[in-house]
Amino acid sequence: MALGGNPVFNGKNFRTAARGNTPAGQGATALAGQSAMSTTQMEDLYNQPSAGPSQTGRMTFDDVIVKTVLSIGVVLVGAAVPAFLLPGLVMPLMIVGMVGGLVLGLVNAFKREPVPALILAYAFLQGLFVGGLTMVLEAQFPNIALQALVGTLTVFAITLALFKSGKVRATPKAMKIFMIAILGYAAFSLVNLGLMLFGVSEDPWGLRTGIEIAGIPLGVIIGIFAIGLAAFSLVIDFTSISDGVRNGAPQKYSWTAAFGLTVTLIWLYVEFIRLIAILRGSD
Repeated sequence: MALGGNPVFNGKNFRTAARGNTPAGQGATALAGQSAMSTTQMEDLYNQPSAGPSQTGRMTFDDVIVKTVLSIGVVLVGAAVPAFLLPGLVMPLMIVGMVGGLVLGLVNAFKREPVPALILAYAFLQGLFVGGLTMVLEAQFPNIALQALVGTLTVFAITLALFKSGKVRATPKAMKIFMIAILGYAAFSLVNLGLMLFGVSEDPWGLRTGIEIAGIPLGVIIGIFAIGLAAFSLVIDFTSISDGVRNGAPQKYSWTAAFGLTVTLIWLYVEFIRLIAILRGSD
């Protein structure tokens, strides 16, 4: 509707240019001269290089990559605070990062237009949380951070390769299944957190390690399931980015794409480090 009413898209400019400004009653010679001049102008325009997406203010893959790298860089800066600058305040910083990151994550998710400062603030707060969690688990399980990072990058690379090959897509049916699965996982996580906060479960991971199925900790099964959800969330992100670039979305929405990828990558890393901790703790 908006594009249809815009003269840039409805062709009015081109029709006006074609009619020209020649007054009625002028002879054929004047019309022919104007036609020749218009043809020359058209040839000049045709010979000029086409404007790329960046020149027309549209989103590009390069924009998304740059802004995603920037966001992840801010996450790493935030993670360095509890890891190296203030190691004595790991737990308080982790709690601040978790709560603040949750609040800003919801704010960014529901804003109609992206605000880069809020997105980077979210990345920094999540860095505090991830850095604190990593330090706590690294003290118990040496090299767990490296293992989780390798797992995260591996899943990201495989998912991207499968998406580019066309073998995985965020179809409407798959999206419905994903929404049901993510709601179920969220409900389990909330119940598990409540049991831990109120002292019902004394296990370090709550029901994840307090229950076993066929000798396998429930946390391992849930963890693999959650990693699968995060991987499909990457597929959704890739699909949205491709659609945005193809449809000529405004350049500012590359921040929205970067935010989505940052959220998913942090989620994927947290699931990996938790799964590895449960596996190594059960040895």
